[in-house]
Amino acid sequence: MHEMAITQSVIDAVCEYAAGRTVHSVTVEVGALCAVVPDAMQFCFELAAEGTVAEGARLVIEQILGTGECRSCGAEFGLADPIVLCRCGSADVEILSGRDLRIRSMEVSEACAQPVDVATTRQP
Repeated sequence: MHEMAITQSVIDAVCEYAAGRTVHSVTVEVGALCAVVPDAMQFCFELAAEGTVAEGARLVIEQILGTGECRSCGAEFGLADPIVLCRCGSADVEILSGRDLRIRSMEVSEACAQPVDVATTRQP
């Protein structure tokens, strides 16, 4: 299951960017042609986030349709899977998009305005 390695990379990037702040949600865009199963990625996200600032965060997966262009007739069209055949009957199709996976956004807690020194705020 390659979703675990991919999701671990997402968690690593999210945690680095969060810089210690609690992560509440992460939105990723997943191309229809990158062979990622959304349910598997969701499961892996929960496992990979354990013990990190992303633990308990919600993962939102937005699937993005791929696009292709027929080299025979020049038609450009949407692709939902990697089995490509143009309406003209040609299989000579260039895949233009749909293999991407990227972090679109993340929601994090605000950082404290100033660090609090526990020793100076402790009541006797």
